[in-house]
Amino acid sequence: MTRWHRSAGSPPFLMGILNATPDSFSDGGMFLSAEDAVRHAFELADAGADIIDIGGESTRPGSDPVAARTESERIIPVIREVAPSLSIPISVDTRRPETAEAALDAGAEIVNDICGLTDERMIRLIASSGAEVVIMHMHGTPKTLASDVMADPALPDIKRFLAGQALAAIEAGVGRNKIILDPGVGFGKTPEQNMQIVRGSDHFSCGFPVLIGPSRKRFLAHGFPGMDPDDATAEAAKASSESGADILRVHDVSRIRSALG
Repeated sequence: MTRWHRSAGSPPFLMGILNATPDSFSDGGMFLSAEDAVRHAFELADAGADIIDIGGESTRPGSDPVAARTESERIIPVIREVAPSLSIPISVDTRRPETAEAALDAGAEIVNDICGLTDERMIRLIASSGAEVVIMHMHGTPKTLASDVMADPALPDIKRFLAGQALAAIEAGVGRNKIILDPGVGFGKTPEQNMQIVRGSDHFSCGFPVLIGPSRKRFLAHGFPGMDPDDATAEAAKASSESGADILRVHDVSRIRSALG
């Protein structure tokens, strides 16, 4: 058991999203200044977040990459400011080993890697630092997410990838208790596949905690037609919780906390 395996009868842990970017699909530009980002980090903590996930690069469908220096300039001052003052861990949402290393040096404890540890440098960093890691499945790249989706059946391929990357990490020296798996809702999947993931979270466990990130994503309009994005997110959060998710990555922490009861 790791600290992120939820105990029987308890709700999932909540990872609050903090995008220090100008172009994220939901909250781009809202927390671009360090002052606004720091303030929101404390708001997420006060709302009941168990983790705060800070990112400096949008990975919305169709997005272009940003330079590592730009990404770091957006998030490192925020992490450096909030990490010593919070009792909950900071996660850095990045696919770049150099950004991850700087974030860990600034006080982050978790690396949330949308590329699923496919970069050998990232595996070595996680192993040497002792950090926890979220291994996420993504089909394609952020630029192609909307145009290139997985063929069916997708779920076995997702599980196979996650299990393989977890094994590779362990063989490289990453502690088994440091690994979290994320099947990557919205990252190169059809709306139907995304709903299958939400309703079958425990399928991807392989003995590790499972993180599901449905918050305000496009597929919700298909799965929960007629609902506004936050109401639909709450429904997806409840479905993910019922199907065994250990961690939910969300924008509106207080709303999801209330929805889960």
